[in-house]
Amino acid sequence: MRSYHLRTPGGLDGLTVSEHPVPRPGPTELLVRVRAAALNRRDTLILDDRYPLPSRPGVIPLSDGAGEVVAVGERVTRFRAGDRVVGSYWPRWTAGRLHQGLYDQLGNTVDGLLTEYAVLDQEWAVAVPESLSWVEAATLPCAAVTAWTSLTGGRGLRPGATVLTLGSGGVSLFALQLAKAMGCRVVVTTTDPAKAGRLTALGADLVVDTAAGPEWSERVREFTAGEGVDLVVETVGPVTFEQSMRAVGLYGEVVFVGGGAAEPELRIRVATYARTMATIRRVFVGSREDLTDLVRAVDAFGVRPVIDSVFPFDRAREAYGHFRAGRTFGKVVVEID
Repeated sequence: MRSYHLRTPGGLDGLTVSEHPVPRPGPTELLVRVRAAALNRRDTLILDDRYPLPSRPGVIPLSDGAGEVVAVGERVTRFRAGDRVVGSYWPRWTAGRLHQGLYDQLGNTVDGLLTEYAVLDQEWAVAVPESLSWVEAATLPCAAVTAWTSLTGGRGLRPGATVLTLGSGGVSLFALQLAKAMGCRVVVTTTDPAKAGRLTALGADLVVDTAAGPEWSERVREFTAGEGVDLVVETVGPVTFEQSMRAVGLYGEVVFVGGGAAEPELRIRVATYARTMATIRRVFVGSREDLTDLVRAVDAFGVRPVIDSVFPFDRAREAYGHFRAGRTFGKVVVEID
């Protein structure tokens, strides 16, 4: 079997391919034939050695991947050979709150899914339905769960609520699709007017061109008759946070998803914060329980993940390069034959 390894973080030169014997699962483990793996922004931060949580030397990258269980250990009870599974982003966080001792992440501190075969503990995996292709299923564990916990955590959303998402990254697109499926109105911002039609086709009720002026929150307020939105999925960070706070309603929520180790300080003007009773909530993906709920919702709602491009396993480095270029619309996936 072949696996990619991040030997030396700092760039694509540190990403190498190695041959290994196919491993055997331990008593509580699954041997998974990986069929597809997807990239997220955190994977490029890890590659460039800019991620807050240091990676293990030689780790197999990518938290997101889907595959078929081909063998199980003698004490496995949750799965059997032939099951379709994805790995959970935080493998040791099964439910409840994240706390110290659960900080391992697939593709960072423990081996991820950019490999032909992966070994996962049975507690680290979630079943995925036949309604999704391998490529689609591989996109769910990070971006889709982040969107799901942004929408359903905190106070939750009711049908008819208005949600604001920023840009067309993976989290934003999933938030748009899921919020529409939940009966919400959705406003989306973009710096690329050429993407407006595609965002509208996915269900956006309003697309705001932020390149047209720095005070884009005024356009959002106009759309909501001055009330502001119920929830902002804030995926960008410091440069947009002030406008997000101006766009949110009096008792709304701003869910902070963006940010990394190299990001500048997050600042809000006192006058901006004083005019609202809104809550700022931090989301960092979610637990295995959240992933399970998200998978069920995607299946029930008929949500189809937006795929930008699919690369073969031998061209995984090209997939990284394409993703890093920042011109994608949807998920970048590596298909593993």
